[in-house]
Amino acid sequence: MIILSKSPFEQFPYIVTDEITLRKILASDLDSLFEIYSNEKLFQYTPVVLRKNKDTVTNMIGHFERDFNKKKGIFLGICLNSEPDHIVGVAEIFDYFADVNMVTIGYRLNHCYWSKGIATKTVKGMTDYLLKEIGINRVQAFVMPDNIKSQNVLQRNGFTKEGLIRQGYHWKGHGVVDLILFSLLRSDVEI
Repeated sequence: MIILSKSPFEQFPYIVTDEITLRKILASDLDSLFEIYSNEKLFQYTPVVLRKNKDTVTNMIGHFERDFNKKKGIFLGICLNSEPDHIVGVAEIFDYFADVNMVTIGYRLNHCYWSKGIATKTVKGMTDYLLKEIGINRVQAFVMPDNIKSQNVLQRNGFTKEGLIRQGYHWKGHGVVDLILFSLLRSDVEI
């Protein structure tokens, strides 16, 4: 069976699972988004810089739309289906390479929602959408070695730990870092 692939930028994703929805981030999400981007706990293991005022976060929401239109990245609000108007985290799809048919994903949750399985369900929703609906062949993620929880999230979703990239990336706020590369191929899952 041949699966045709398309660009993840052809249409903005709206991903619904049994418990979570991944949707476009709106201006009305400002308070929830500010709570996420202003919390130092969330940026210990990420290249994203802490945001200290709401005006900066308001500008980010506009940049999310711009980045999608420029085919640079997709930022999705993570919502519990029981609270569809309240985002509890942000999921990212970026670095799409058509020649390889590959994307990179990232995610962060408001710390109030940690250890509830939401990150695992978010990654599952994203990978099902990317592999099955879009036809992406390879989904990858980079994780700092000390971020054990994120490594566990990826491994629960069937990602393979490919190895450590030593001092291979510069992350804002961290400098030059080691990262562990994880991947999931379309051939790894039942389509």
